[in-house]
Amino acid sequence: MTHTTTQLFHRTGLFLTVFITGASVMVIELLGTRMIAPFYGASLYVWSSLISVTMIALSIGYYLGGRWADTSKRTGLSLIIALAAICTLLIPLLTRTVLLATDPLGLRGGAFVSALILFSPSLTLLGMVGPFAIKLATAQLEGVGNSVGSMYAVSTLGSVVGTLVLGFFLFPLLGSRQILIGTGILLLVLALAIAVYEQKKLQVPTAILPSLVLAVISLAMLPKVIGAGHSYTGSNQFQIQSEQESLYGWVRVIDQKARDLRLLTADASTIGASSISDGQSRLSYQEIVGLIPALTEKKMTRALIIGLGAGHMAKVLHDRYGIVTDTLEIDPAVAQAASDYFGFQPTGKAIVGDARYEIRHLTGPYDLIIHDCFTGGSEPAHLLTVETLAQLNGLLAEQGILALNFVAFAQGEHSNTLAAVSKTLAEVFPQQSVFISEPGRDFNDFIFLATKKQPIDLDAKALLASQSAWLKERVFPVDNRNGVLLTDNLNPLEHLQTAKAEHYRHVIVDWFGPELLIR
Repeated sequence: MTHTTTQLFHRTGLFLTVFITGASVMVIELLGTRMIAPFYGASLYVWSSLISVTMIALSIGYYLGGRWADTSKRTGLSLIIALAAICTLLIPLLTRTVLLATDPLGLRGGAFVSALILFSPSLTLLGMVGPFAIKLATAQLEGVGNSVGSMYAVSTLGSVVGTLVLGFFLFPLLGSRQILIGTGILLLVLALAIAVYEQKKLQVPTAILPSLVLAVISLAMLPKVIGAGHSYTGSNQFQIQSEQESLYGWVRVIDQKARDLRLLTADASTIGASSISDGQSRLSYQEIVGLIPALTEKKMTRALIIGLGAGHMAKVLHDRYGIVTDTLEIDPAVAQAASDYFGFQPTGKAIVGDARYEIRHLTGPYDLIIHDCFTGGSEPAHLLTVETLAQLNGLLAEQGILALNFVAFAQGEHSNTLAAVSKTLAEVFPQQSVFISEPGRDFNDFIFLATKKQPIDLDAKALLASQSAWLKERVFPVDNRNGVLLTDNLNPLEHLQTAKAEHYRHVIVDWFGPELLIR
């Protein structure tokens, strides 16, 4: 092999190395949100924590990699990648312990510290690869600029490919733990290949030994790593009927036969509940929503539900009022569970997709729009802005009603979220009424009813006297003068609802145990 051919082979190998490690960085970062989100919620805090930890780890890695490259005798790249591999394989094994240990730190502190402990070792080591590869690729000073630019370009390209392959192909087919284990094994194979090259071409007799030892250790602990990902199956009190990981979280159907209760959960959120025996909804706020068609003189014939849950509201609207209902749900796993375990049968279009995109393609008018995306532990803030509500207003009939279900605290400092929701609704809809699901409780479902013209009439002819009195008992006054107007530009909804997310998480942990939220 000529000198030129050897150099080409050497440089191609380095490009392949930084490509694979660049892809691995993004895979670990993105999978990190799926490892932490079931416990801390798929919130802005989790994403901010993962991005910050990634930047910190890579910065340290760049520095350490440069130092090591300057002090080593052109060897050690295989050891760095082998250590990154074993740190990656340790993540599933340590997740449960770390999440439980960081729980007392709260939502923000816990998310950041758990991300720092779990992901910074492997990301730091992967960050060391770039400077080391640049040193190996640079034969003389005149080539430094070209080497640096080329290596970082290929590494970034690897990150792009890793992101696309993960999001478009791997996630829909494999679980997050399986992908993480596969990434660790790929890095281990890469480390061994580089170690062989270092030993043969660079004449370092013991170059392969460290990587080989780490490979043996990794293979020995692999059964434990795989076993750590076993699904939560329930207990004597609870039974898991269905479990599926989607792009948006872990969706489970859980039965508590002693209470004749079936729950639909997504991570730390309960988004549906029914009786096992008769399939009737057990969520009290839906009793209020079920009376909405009786509040107008004009007969409602067409409705839209955003946020399917278990699908009970579509059934009530059809069986009680003959209303044809289109449904819009972002998570295909939720839609599947609603059909398979809660008896949901579409009476109109059953759309799976993100609401902000899909509502632009819907054709109104709808007599009733039920906006029910805010009952879980995390907030899809982009669905509660002036701009979103204006889009829904355009789909609503002139005498139609928008019903927005929102979970929050009724009293104290955390009640300012209700003021923000009310003020944002008032920016688009002239009339609104607010009802509390269970009077006397602080943490509650609040149902906002908004109209274009006519105020809500609680003495409507179609209501029974008992129904009218029942609704009047649940009227809840909201002073929105100090509320924040929620817009696409400024939307602190997740910040305002931090206490709610914490409350939801602790309710689930107290009820089911922490294992349900740990993947």
